[in-house]
Amino acid sequence: MKVTLLPGDGIGVEIIDAAVEVLEAVATKFGFTLEFDKQLIGGCAIDAVGVPLPEATVSSAKAADAVLLGAVGGPKWDNVAPEIRPEKGLLGIRKALGLYCNLRPMTVSNFTAHLSPLRPEQVAGADLLIVRELTGGIYFGKHDEAHLNAEGVEEASDIELYTVPEIKRIARYAFAAARQRRGKVTSVDKANVLASSRLWRRVVTQLQAEEYPDVELNHFYVDNCAMQLVLNPKQFDVILTNNIFGDILSDEASTLAGSIGLLPSASLGDGTGMYEPIHGSAPDIAGQGIANPTATILSAAMMLRYSLKQTEAASAVEEAVNAVMEQGYRTKDLYSEGLQLVSTSEMAALIAAELLK
Repeated sequence: MKVTLLPGDGIGVEIIDAAVEVLEAVATKFGFTLEFDKQLIGGCAIDAVGVPLPEATVSSAKAADAVLLGAVGGPKWDNVAPEIRPEKGLLGIRKALGLYCNLRPMTVSNFTAHLSPLRPEQVAGADLLIVRELTGGIYFGKHDEAHLNAEGVEEASDIELYTVPEIKRIARYAFAAARQRRGKVTSVDKANVLASSRLWRRVVTQLQAEEYPDVELNHFYVDNCAMQLVLNPKQFDVILTNNIFGDILSDEASTLAGSIGLLPSASLGDGTGMYEPIHGSAPDIAGQGIANPTATILSAAMMLRYSLKQTEAASAVEEAVNAVMEQGYRTKDLYSEGLQLVSTSEMAALIAAELLK
């Protein structure tokens, strides 16, 4: 199986190296082979070839079974031309691969619950997955910039637009994911107000009845869902949302875990999927060996599950991460008195060793 590695900028190099060490260990344990191809993206690509997304990177990614990304950007490139900013590489690779589905899991273990802004007993054990539609909705609808209307009043508008095929394809991802988890999907909309949400609710309901009768489905208005994430996050399994609601809810949910250094994500389409931690490139700590590689390692576990179809291996990586955390090992961002402080590479080595026990 071929994996394109895109370390990118800042701590990206360190965390991708850590993930590769864990991937090599799990491949050994489960008897499969991974072939890695490292390519440029972001600021390092600008420095090397003058653009944030070289053609060689796109070609490698399209030919791969999966892509594992570190992070892009940093103040070094703040003053480059807008059309070649590092972030353009990230948007470009998503477009090139046709990635319309974003998966963002949020899990709170007993040994990290104290980091959450919620009471530990309220959030410990929460384990949910947000499935967000990425290429439709208001972000991609018709935009009328600010202008004067016929009455001379300045106005602007953005259109929320979804088609039935767009809704079905993202809903299928949510239902399929629920089948691998606890079998429940909460679909989020604003069907009491928005026509696009009424279409969304009708299509999701029909799809569940016709193709996924074994999966439980319920519906929340987006405002209620935002409230329930804070009041009782443990009630959720899979949350299915459109683009704008998912943008907001996934950021809200990410705060529940207490550290973005623990949270992975996946962007999927009909071909090659891309996996990355939700945090940035953290150039202020790059090269110091103190970055937390956990989110990237868990992104690699998602890659094993969703793109490489190595479900047992994915679960083994997640269990190894939990075991090492339970043993009290922490990188600097999570360290407190009484725990064992380790570097980026040491954390990776501990997780790899746990896998090979």
